Amino acid sequence: MRQNRGVDMTKGSVLRPVALFALPISLGSILQLLYSTVDSIVIGNFCGRSSLAAVGTSSQPIEVFMCLFMGISSGITILVSQAVGGGDRIRQRQVAVNTVFFLYISALPVTLAGVAGGPLLLRLMAVPEDAFSRAVSYIRIVFLGTLGNLGYNLNAGLLRGLGDSRATLRFLLVSGATNIALDLFFVALLGWDVTGAAAATAIAMYVSWLCSVRYLRRRYPELDFQLLPCGHDWRTLRDMVRIGLPLGLNHSVFSLGHMAMQTLVNLQGSAFVAACTIGAKINGITSVTINAFASAATAFAGQNLGAGRYDRLCRGGRVIPLFNGIMGLTFGLAFAAGCRPLLRLFTGDPEVLEQAVIFVRVVLPFTWPFAVYNSIMSFSNGIGRVRYPMAITILMLWAVRIPTAWLINRFGDGHMIMAAHPISFAFGMLAMLPFYLMKPWREIREKALKAASDEG
Repeated sequence: MRQNRGVDMTKGSVLRPVALFALPISLGSILQLLYSTVDSIVIGNFCGRSSLAAVGTSSQPIEVFMCLFMGISSGITILVSQAVGGGDRIRQRQVAVNTVFFLYISALPVTLAGVAGGPLLLRLMAVPEDAFSRAVSYIRIVFLGTLGNLGYNLNAGLLRGLGDSRATLRFLLVSGATNIALDLFFVALLGWDVTGAAAATAIAMYVSWLCSVRYLRRRYPELDFQLLPCGHDWRTLRDMVRIGLPLGLNHSVFSLGHMAMQTLVNLQGSAFVAACTIGAKINGITSVTINAFASAATAFAGQNLGAGRYDRLCRGGRVIPLFNGIMGLTFGLAFAAGCRPLLRLFTGDPEVLEQAVIFVRVVLPFTWPFAVYNSIMSFSNGIGRVRYPMAITILMLWAVRIPTAWLINRFGDGHMIMAAHPISFAFGMLAMLPFYLMKPWREIREKALKAASDEG
């Protein structure tokens, strides 16, 4: 049987394999951002502020429906990375087979729920009337791409667990080019407005999924990966759900909070919604490397736990969050200082532009505490300890960000509600630091000390 061809994080320095793993994820995320950004640029320049607001406000209902199942992707990453670290090839194949089965039993219910329930959520979110009908069209068409969306993300979780983060970059190159070409054709040339942007996005999702299936079948024949389900194992499915469901619930609760935040944004009118939409694109670019290193932290923790490398777990738990925080500070300050020329690519509307500049300059300089929080959270998830990070994430949003935004909107200037983001980032970082004093981490440190004394 062939060896796994992913990054081995159990040997050598801590940062080098983490960086090798994170780099393709960063490039892939940039590609994803690129084609979602092209959506916004094309719509902003060819359709206007109402259409841009419709696309921006539709992302939250889509996230709410999808993210419960997306948590399973992280569960797959954790299970496979632990199997890779322990050299268990049978376990790797079991997870791969059950990934396909889980996809098909999940995709249809999510599609139907999204098409039927999406408009209701948009109404509950107080979407501006001039953007509502366009938002409904966008959300229904995008949900027709659920099978491709879920399929790609579950397969990406499997590949991350194998230590192979480069492959997703190839898939996204193809799907990103497809999305950009179809955006220009459907929206700029045919004038289909948000309907064309949604169709381009849905088609691109299927392209990325099919590319990932083809790659897994050719590159990892020992996994016996199939396009269609060919059986399942209840024990492995139970493990996937046991680890992934808390993460998915965490994401779902977080997404509901995002929806509540979006409702506060929607109350400020279409111009502000459009400004936050393009401001979030710049924030997303800043967060690319932060999120990639956090994903690498999960795989690093899983592989080294499976291999019994407790000394490396201890080093990684210190080094990765520190390095990620430094990157978050550097990128945040750089993008905040130079944001205006970038924002002009999205809109020529002076009101939208000025409000977007304020968004970026309030949020981006304070992404570094989010980077530290995200790294520690991902590291904890990687060793299978998902409950504490889940609780902190829920509190970060529902006990800090949303109440802060509501207070700003109620008693201050509603156009400054984005200030709630950095406040919640600081809370999340401070609340995750006690992880290093808790029993799971103490046990890892003790095992590392015992291994060191045995070697001595």
